[in-house]
Amino acid sequence: MKDQNSAIVEPLVAVPPVTRKSGGTGLAFLGVLAFSGSMPATVFAMRGFDPWLVAIGRALVAAVIALVCLRAARLPLLPPRRHWGSYTLISLGVVFGFPVFSGLALDLGATTAHSAVVIGLLPAATAACAVLRAGERPRPLFWVACAAGAAAITAFTVTRHGSGPEGAWADLLLVGALLSAAVGYTEGGRLARETPGWQVISYALVVSLPLTAPVTAVLAATTPIHPSAEALAGFAYVAAVSMFLGFIPWYAGLARGGIARAGQTQLTQPLLTLVWAWVLMGERFGVVTVLGALAVLVCVAVTQRTRT
Repeated sequence: MKDQNSAIVEPLVAVPPVTRKSGGTGLAFLGVLAFSGSMPATVFAMRGFDPWLVAIGRALVAAVIALVCLRAARLPLLPPRRHWGSYTLISLGVVFGFPVFSGLALDLGATTAHSAVVIGLLPAATAACAVLRAGERPRPLFWVACAAGAAAITAFTVTRHGSGPEGAWADLLLVGALLSAAVGYTEGGRLARETPGWQVISYALVVSLPLTAPVTAVLAATTPIHPSAEALAGFAYVAAVSMFLGFIPWYAGLARGGIARAGQTQLTQPLLTLVWAWVLMGERFGVVTVLGALAVLVCVAVTQRTRT
């Protein structure tokens, strides 16, 4: 009798799938909005700090913020043992992989605009990881739009990458950055189905502390530091926003709307980053760059109208 009642009541109180997916897309977009300033902020930070110090040191600062939040919430400072493997993957992907690879690419001379559009391939990589790791099965139309976005980004990269070996190395580093992020996003979104997003990124940062703390100390003691106002502002942004605050709505959105589907909102990041690069850095970009960003914007609109 109890089971029959619950079967009758459950559909009346359950959140409609469309509402859940729409809410997931909105949350994911808030995360993308936060991440869109990462490239310009990294460039500012590297004007006063070594690229390796920016990449690793920001994770240490974010870990301190995470520890404060965990302590304030009276939660354990270490994740459950059964999830240590997942948090290690997240750390390798978004705490180390993406910041290091993207920072080195920018240091080699990749422009903010170019880097942002290449990273537009990330949603496709995230969707593939969602199928392999999270068991999601998007419909054919989703993959058509996803492939179209990837093709637009690939065409942009082939025609607009920097000349010489440094341009090629920068693009390879950016590919390493997007693959790292795809793994970290998928694993984090999977855990966020049962753990709040802020706890997921907090525990990932805490798990990385045994490496980020000593490495940051060594880099701070051995690399030149010129703490100008813009360098400190850039470092503060990548540490507090890019490495911590942005992941709170991002992981929540992936868990609620589906990793593959909500992850496609990151196709909007190139356009947002181009705006930041223009406003904050006066960086100019040609018609091809704008068309590449707008192409992926159309693709994300199509992916959001498909079901998973």
